[in-house]
Amino acid sequence: MRVQPCRASVWASSVLGLVLVSAPIAALAHTGHDHGAEFQSGTSQPASGIRVDSATAERLGIQVVPVKREVLSLGLQTTGELIAQPDKAVMVNAPINGTVVELLVEPGETVTAGQPLARILAPDLIDLRVSAQEDRVGAEADLRSAEANLTLAQRNYERQGAIATTEIQAAQKQLDLAQERFTQDERLLGAGAIARQQFLESQSELAEAQSNLTRAQSQQPLLEAQAELERARATLAAARSQVQLSTAAYETRLQQLNSPATEQGMVTINAPIAGKVAERPVTLGEAVEEAVTPLLSIVNGDSLRVTANVYEKDLGTVAPGQSVRITVASLPDQFFTGQVITVGAVVDGTSRVVPVTAVLEDAGDRLKPGMFAELEILTEQTPTPVLTVPASAVVDADGKSLVFVQNGDAFEPVEVTLGRTAGDAVEVQSGLFEGDQVVTQGALQLYAQSLRGDGSEAEAEADMATTRQGAPLWLLAVGGVGAIAATATTAFLLGRRSRPVPVHALNGSSPDPNSSFAAVPIAQEPVAVEDK
Repeated sequence: MRVQPCRASVWASSVLGLVLVSAPIAALAHTGHDHGAEFQSGTSQPASGIRVDSATAERLGIQVVPVKREVLSLGLQTTGELIAQPDKAVMVNAPINGTVVELLVEPGETVTAGQPLARILAPDLIDLRVSAQEDRVGAEADLRSAEANLTLAQRNYERQGAIATTEIQAAQKQLDLAQERFTQDERLLGAGAIARQQFLESQSELAEAQSNLTRAQSQQPLLEAQAELERARATLAAARSQVQLSTAAYETRLQQLNSPATEQGMVTINAPIAGKVAERPVTLGEAVEEAVTPLLSIVNGDSLRVTANVYEKDLGTVAPGQSVRITVASLPDQFFTGQVITVGAVVDGTSRVVPVTAVLEDAGDRLKPGMFAELEILTEQTPTPVLTVPASAVVDADGKSLVFVQNGDAFEPVEVTLGRTAGDAVEVQSGLFEGDQVVTQGALQLYAQSLRGDGSEAEAEADMATTRQGAPLWLLAVGGVGAIAATATTAFLLGRRSRPVPVHALNGSSPDPNSSFAAVPIAQEPVAVEDK
């Protein structure tokens, strides 16, 4: 058996070749024409492909990517809200009573940690400083008096020490003489050489000398002088402490402010963290109250969290450490990644949900606290790579999923069956092959152009009003005989493996019966002819 093309197909190919030769202007796009005349069609018959030359495609921003196979990360989808990290959002309140005299930053301005934000004139701080100065003056006077008393007490102690030493020496000498005389008189009394009365006098002198020595050794005046010296030292220490305490209240107040202050009571409020000034409710000249009046808020959006709720039935698939992927309404084509950090421990009794928190890895300036987000917690992967296209390549056409496939300089709508979605990637279950070049930017414009019908100037003007990045939408379905010939010939020569969807099947129209080639079966597949 051998395969031969059917006669209708051969006949159609021959005729189409003649049409291409005889009507090139109707089939091809030209450059250098007036805006709105980039594409031309001879009839209202829609074509199964949109022909766009490379210059026009570049001007319109049409982009294509190849269909590829990849492993999809799939997960649990929910909604959440972006919040700032607990230590990355602060409200700066007035640290002291006073009046705002300078505002150094504006809302939306980026600030660094320690950067001056505002200045407050604080009369209370001036009063406190004056009071501290007065207390210090008195404390320093007391200190000088205590130092003088200590000097006197030290000298008195030294003098009493010298006196005590002299008295002890004298009493000891007197005791030695009395002891010697008593010993001698005691010996003479035993020999009967002196009267007993003289011995008793010697004994009395010895007792007095011992008493004097004992009194001298007790050093009572010296001890009193020593006590006075210690009191003087204690007074001096107290005076010195009072000097320090006299300014402690003022210095402690400055530390509590955590802000530098001048002698004139000017307090500078510095940024506690780096970030952006989110709001500044205070106004210049406004009286502020300590710890009550908000001056401004700073938010550091470089690291954000997203909080969401997960139903009780899905808890078994969620755990800390899992990757997450989010999108926000203002940036629908961008995906941000992060990681689950906490899973709530209690299920809400009414809603049966559990809060889940994830931290985003790179928020930058694109995301803001308070935004709502579509959150996907990645819980599994496809076991093998699957065929995928970007989500931007898919066009919803009355319930059908279409993509535009590039064949040379033509773009053909192809109906596809879609499967699972993972971020920007959509699984394609049928309709495409790996390597097919699909339109990811400009697919909607191509689809809209394919539904135009005829090539009237009014529709061309409408297309021109529909611009993308400043370029007029001049796309026009290549209709009529020339369009059918061009599209069919291109598809035949390139050997498309994915069957294109005729445009009239998309917009519900019927082929033009007046077209000389309306009945030509150009989409008929080759048939097998058995050898005879």
